[in-house]
Amino acid sequence: MRSIAILNQKGGVGKTTTAVNLASAIARMGHKVCVLDLDPQAHASLHLGIGVASGTESIYQVLMGEASLEEVRHEAGENLWCIPAHLDLAAAEMELAGEVGREMILRDAMEVHGKQYDYLIIDCPPSLGVLTLNALACVDEVFLPLQPHFLALHGLSKLLRTVDIVSKRINPGLRLTGVVLCLFESGTRLAGEVAGDVHDFFDRGTSEGKTWASAEVFQTRIRRNIRLAEAPSFGQSIFDYDPSSNGAEDYTNLAREVLGLGLSSKSTEEAMAESAAA
Repeated sequence: MRSIAILNQKGGVGKTTTAVNLASAIARMGHKVCVLDLDPQAHASLHLGIGVASGTESIYQVLMGEASLEEVRHEAGENLWCIPAHLDLAAAEMELAGEVGREMILRDAMEVHGKQYDYLIIDCPPSLGVLTLNALACVDEVFLPLQPHFLALHGLSKLLRTVDIVSKRINPGLRLTGVVLCLFESGTRLAGEVAGDVHDFFDRGTSEGKTWASAEVFQTRIRRNIRLAEAPSFGQSIFDYDPSSNGAEDYTNLAREVLGLGLSSKSTEEAMAESAAA
């Protein structure tokens, strides 16, 4: 199983949009994918049409040792499952504060019930607390969504330092492998300049021995697209909401990059069919 945490401590950069639509694209290419929502706002769950009412079991019960991942998961589509979040998850930070080995709870749960998937994609909360540490202890890879804006780069060093510390102390296999440029406006000078700065940062050669030493900026740019913003309110991925949109095309190409298939100039439907047959 390939396990990926979608992580950025800054909100509004396309984190949940990327987690849900990348997972949906990979699932449509014939792979079994699980989206694990670790954000108390539960936006990934809602984006997939899964609303967890009060009293319904979610990832919170798993972290509290009251349920297994198998018991709380929901089917969200063909080859696609979701382990939903709930607002109760906000209390987990305090409730787990005195728990021995609290950073390893999710990893232990995944070792029991996580082997049936080809891909695990975790939507992390916009913070670097216990929930995020559980995600980083559980996965092998981190994808970093970035908006090509100066303020989006602020705090990047802290995030990279956190990933590096977790790799050294908890999860030696952890690596930052990809940077996804989201909300991209190709016609603006700022977008081009920030994209260049991000490339330069990861190509500078000063990351030797770090968890981001092999990180690459994905060629696919997720363009700013109103359809991507509308889809969550209908509880649908972009492929169900508007498969002909730029958003669907961009996330199809991102999925192809993640799968190592290369970019495609074909329509979303043609690229999906080709990838599923590969």
